Amino acid sequence: MPPLLRALRPKQWAKNALVIAAPFAAGQLFTGSVLVATLSAFVCFCMAASAVYLVNDVRDAPKDRLHPDKQRRPIASGAVSPTLAVTVAVVLAAGALALAWFTRPALLGVLVVYLGLQVLYVVGLKDIPVLDIAVVASGFLLRALAGGAATGIAISEWFLLVAGFGSLFVVAGKRYGELVTMRSLEGAEVGTTRSALTAYTPEYLRFVWTVAAAVTVIVYGLWVITVPRQSTTATLLSLVPFALALLEYARTIDTGGGGEPEEAILRNPVLLLLGLAWVATLGATLYR
Repeated sequence: MPPLLRALRPKQWAKNALVIAAPFAAGQLFTGSVLVATLSAFVCFCMAASAVYLVNDVRDAPKDRLHPDKQRRPIASGAVSPTLAVTVAVVLAAGALALAWFTRPALLGVLVVYLGLQVLYVVGLKDIPVLDIAVVASGFLLRALAGGAATGIAISEWFLLVAGFGSLFVVAGKRYGELVTMRSLEGAEVGTTRSALTAYTPEYLRFVWTVAAAVTVIVYGLWVITVPRQSTTATLLSLVPFALALLEYARTIDTGGGGEPEEAILRNPVLLLLGLAWVATLGATLYR
């Protein structure tokens, strides 16, 4: 792809599919107006996330040049100038905010919070242990909330807990993958590309993702029992692929492959099959 397009990180737009979660869980995803609003939220987050990536890569370019993979990023390699990157970021952010307002003011509110947290992350929070994990996890959570904000669907406490702890599980695995990668490089210092990594140990990150995964499965199990529509055998069975998917992803994390969550998921056929099984079993109740 052209360097500027690669700098937008289109591969990472896959995580923006989280905006589908709330409408799907409410059993209303395929209602005409809901589907249009959900797609609009997806586009908003693609634009906003790419704006953040551009600004982040401009700021991190010196550190990225010291990383075996990140040094090939368009801005770090010099293929895209910082001036062009910042200009495009401003245009994308403004476009995302305008589209969010046109879709529903509540979506604009979620997007403003997302952009605000991401800016704080880029300028300093990324270097503060624990807070850096919390902010990245909030990005996943806000994507899930955006689906409800865009469509006017109420978000339950169960949904917030599953989405929140599930996000923490993924982000802890991401940091673990980065830590393992940097430790495996001969002569590389762990804090060279991300200073917060020096405050983490593999054991600590393993503890975080273990606790987060356990809470996610427990809360999801409680939710399917009290699902808005009457629970069925299929609804309860959805807990099986859900739990197995977390276990499979934990195995991926344990091998150091969770550094890029979207790639780890999309390149794992087992995870994709479990995801389809989960959608099918839960959807059998929500869309009958």
